[in-house]
Amino acid sequence: MLFNNQTPNHKGSDEGKNIQPSFTPLGPVAVSERIAAVDVLRGFSLLGILVINIDFFALPSSIYFNPEVWGGFSGLNLLSWKFGSLFFLQKMMAIFSMLFGAGLVLMNQRAESVKRKFGGIYYRRILWLLLFGLAHGYLFWHGDILFTYAVCGLLLFPLRRRSPKFLIGLGIFILLFGVFIQMGSGWFFHTVKKEAMAAQAAVKAGEVLSSEQKGAIEAWEEMSSGFDSSAEKVAEEIETYHGGYLDIFRHRFPQTLMMQTQALIFMVLWRVLGLMLLGMGLMKLEVFSAERSKRFYLVFIIVGYGIGLPLCAYGINSLLKHGFDFIYRFKIGGHYNYLGSVLVALGHTGVVMLVCKSGILSWLTQRLSAVGRMALSNYLLHTLICTTIFYGYGLGLFGRIQRFGLFMIVIAIWILQLILSPLWLKHFRFGPAEWLWRTLTYWRRQPMKIANTST
Repeated sequence: MLFNNQTPNHKGSDEGKNIQPSFTPLGPVAVSERIAAVDVLRGFSLLGILVINIDFFALPSSIYFNPEVWGGFSGLNLLSWKFGSLFFLQKMMAIFSMLFGAGLVLMNQRAESVKRKFGGIYYRRILWLLLFGLAHGYLFWHGDILFTYAVCGLLLFPLRRRSPKFLIGLGIFILLFGVFIQMGSGWFFHTVKKEAMAAQAAVKAGEVLSSEQKGAIEAWEEMSSGFDSSAEKVAEEIETYHGGYLDIFRHRFPQTLMMQTQALIFMVLWRVLGLMLLGMGLMKLEVFSAERSKRFYLVFIIVGYGIGLPLCAYGINSLLKHGFDFIYRFKIGGHYNYLGSVLVALGHTGVVMLVCKSGILSWLTQRLSAVGRMALSNYLLHTLICTTIFYGYGLGLFGRIQRFGLFMIVIAIWILQLILSPLWLKHFRFGPAEWLWRTLTYWRRQPMKIANTST
């Protein structure tokens, strides 16, 4: 059966030969050393991420806090948004983030098995990822996640030997800390708005404002402008993305800077870091390698879906009920999905692990495994395809396709990557981005083509 601890070695490859551990220099993971279930889960989550990301390639950024402003919000479009929010929003990124942490555990186990240190290799790997993230974010797409992964990855290395209990506990603590930070932001927004409204009421009553009252009005205007979803702002952004590369770059630069500073500190860092720690703990418990019992994964599914899906559904309805008010979202409305998505992600994980253990759908799992082995290349390919479709220097369809149509494009990209990834890996050891990353990490050119020894 395919899904044990190894994937089949390519015919003619020398990567499966036994080499004395004490003399083995650390290098990229051989095909024979990969854990197939991890690759399948990574491929599954990467494809799922596109369901959410495509909105931020194709629609104005205001939809992040208020999806009603563009892209259609009735009929099939509304159904598409609800479906994506319930099953994909933050769930697939949660799996992908946990697997990033799991990757550090696997690297550490591999290094310890051959009694080699790998700190230098690890930090070179992460710093190159950080540079990739900077280039990706500023030059191509402001929604880049590689930079955030690199920042979090720099913090994980000292914790690689800690127990699963410690890692999972710390991960949960950091996730909850992120909730409290956002709740604090929500109450701060609420207080500033309340003071500004009182000051504006005083103006209408003909009162002379104090410097504090004037400051409250100015602070609220500046603060709320960051969440502006007016028709004028939306139209201006659409026009920008119908322009040339330089116009889009000038618009993207401050967005990316905000994502990699303010949003990173107050929103993204705590969630991603917490999930990576969870992933490290779960990997040590062999959850992602399909080594646990079927009963174990059934519990994951029942608890994950049984609690997580209702929690996320309630959050969706509460945001709709409050008209996507950003203050409500920060105070409480966004946290139903923030927490519920972790549980749903574990439910998704349970389903994928059961499929791997049973050996069913091998035609699909083998293709997902190939997508997962080329995760970085496929992630960047999402950007290449989507910016070509939607930006002005490509087909210029930004803001012109509604949500249901975007979902159809997602399915087409899924099919493309499920076909291309295994075809590529028949001839090459790595995806092109993975090859570059490994070459830079190990300071030596990695062999790319698979040797063909057939006569």
